[in-house]
Amino acid sequence: MKLNCIIVDDEPLAQDVIESYLESEQDIQLLRKCQNALEAREALKSLQVDLLFLDIQMPEISGIDFLRSLESPPMVIFTTAHPNYAVEGFNLDAVDYLMKPISKERFTKAVKKARELYQLKNQPVTTGLPAEDDDHFFVKADQKLVKLRYDDVHYVEALADYVKIHTDEKRIITLQTMKKMEERLPSDRFIRVHRSFIVRIGKIKAISGNKIELGDQQIPIGKNYKSSLYEYLYANNILN
Repeated sequence: MKLNCIIVDDEPLAQDVIESYLESEQDIQLLRKCQNALEAREALKSLQVDLLFLDIQMPEISGIDFLRSLESPPMVIFTTAHPNYAVEGFNLDAVDYLMKPISKERFTKAVKKARELYQLKNQPVTTGLPAEDDDHFFVKADQKLVKLRYDDVHYVEALADYVKIHTDEKRIITLQTMKKMEERLPSDRFIRVHRSFIVRIGKIKAISGNKIELGDQQIPIGKNYKSSLYEYLYANNILN
């Protein structure tokens, strides 16, 4: 099954770069190239679009405002030369955020994320989960039940209506809200530090400003979660 996409960018060169990269993605079909948000809105009315490559800085209507105006938006990969919009893009549940000039390697990674999310959304729904234990739990992924050890989980990342569980060896995407996942994970091992991140406490290497270091990975600390994080760390003598 192919993903249908459109490119929305007022720069012809940027359009051409993305189009050339898409030539090697056999399961993604480019339906249209749009110069601005108004053209894209018309395209969405007549086409079945699964993925938008959406520029942010465009005349009249920005990509951010355009996405906010859509009632049922497709998946979005932002493309921009301005890093200061990353947080806004992240809060709008974008699949990824690509900085121009976009490298082929970085583009391929973003497309892979979109493909994984698309496959997950369209897989058959199964019901029922085995009971959870002291050292493991189960999630539905790839049309099967996957057993995960708590000690193997590094962090959980929000992805629209899904979550991505990062472990020692792999990433698993499952249909689950962050609230439900937070309730499922033991509170003495995991803590929510951002609206989009839950981390395993034992993996925290350092805290610097508004970021947590988990090995080579840096996780942002949300302003609404910072006080509860420090309260937990002090209460459990982790910072004493």
